[in-house]
Amino acid sequence: MSLLRIESLTKEFGGVHAVEDVSFAVEPGAVFSVIGPNGAGKTTLFNLITGLYEPTAGKVLFRDEDMTKAPPHRLAERGMARTFQNLQIFFNMTALENVMVGRTLAAEKGVFATLLALPRIRKSDEAARAKAEELMRFVGLGDYLDADSDAMPYGALKRLEIARALAAEPKLLLLDEPAAGLNPAETAEIGPLIRRIRDAGTTVVLVEHDMKLVMGVSDRILVLNYGQRLAEGTAAEVRANPDVVAAYLGTGHA
Repeated sequence: MSLLRIESLTKEFGGVHAVEDVSFAVEPGAVFSVIGPNGAGKTTLFNLITGLYEPTAGKVLFRDEDMTKAPPHRLAERGMARTFQNLQIFFNMTALENVMVGRTLAAEKGVFATLLALPRIRKSDEAARAKAEELMRFVGLGDYLDADSDAMPYGALKRLEIARALAAEPKLLLLDEPAAGLNPAETAEIGPLIRRIRDAGTTVVLVEHDMKLVMGVSDRILVLNYGQRLAEGTAAEVRANPDVVAAYLGTGHA
């Protein structure tokens, strides 16, 4: 059974097909990557899957439920989380508080209980803090537990955003260019982190320009070109596909 299934997904902007008739399936426990030249439709595809855009045609099925027109919060409730190409960090919060925000769906709710600081609310807050600390260590940010987010380096902030997404305990995590803007040493840390996330039980869908990273972590790779599906397969199959080489890998473009 596929965790995520995309059927003939299409998105038009003023008559231009940003994504056109794209279909694929992501199996549980996999790292599934989406690659393609700039303008290929990768981020548009992510926005369609996560409910930021409504498709012109086609379907998004998540955990065997039609979520095509579901808003982002509904998808989050069902177990989908994502990061963004451009950082979405709360710079008026500490690093730990940023991760705790991601625990909102799992936390105790209730206005009156919160105002009265009932014991179960306090316990929930303590559990959220402990989980946030655990996740920061998991992504390699153990040295930043007491840091203000606005004082952290860019590479650490990228991992902080991943920790916050993981705090919601997603079944599916979509990573939009997690290595963008990182130096070679920081980029080298992202591959092992993605594998740890997968091994811990979270399926990953990755959009990334760094081909060494993609080829090293992916179980399956989908190649887009001008919004259309060009190829799909293992890293070896994609690397050897002449259409992919002509359209993307052989151009040297990211």
